[in-house]
Amino acid sequence: MLNTYRGSCHCGAVTFEADVDFDAGTGKCNCSICTKRRAWNVLLKPDQFRLLSGGEALSDYQFATKSGHHRFCATCGCAPFGDGDVPEIGGAFVSVAVMCLDDVPLQMLESAPVRYADGRHDNWLNEPAEKAIL
Repeated sequence: MLNTYRGSCHCGAVTFEADVDFDAGTGKCNCSICTKRRAWNVLLKPDQFRLLSGGEALSDYQFATKSGHHRFCATCGCAPFGDGDVPEIGGAFVSVAVMCLDDVPLQMLESAPVRYADGRHDNWLNEPAEKAIL
């Protein structure tokens, strides 16, 4: 079921709304940046995301193919979302950090399916052999 949730960075400078269907699943990846951030994200289409405030507070980090923008608050360092365009995963996207959504009931997170991606080996559509630490 699609619901609208509000989210933010740690200091509150960056706020947003996201239309999320947790029944459709969430994701964890073992690529270098997701592993270091212990990222748990939900993938959305751009029209399911609205930046409400703090655009000027956001910094951007890109690496490798530069197809994704890893956004983070320049004040608190929190990375509430990223965006990009990767044809292999359906084109334009916004990836929201699940734990940066401020008003999601705990039971929604507990029951949300999790898909694992082997980003470390650019094998995005398959699970990594080791996922216990993700």
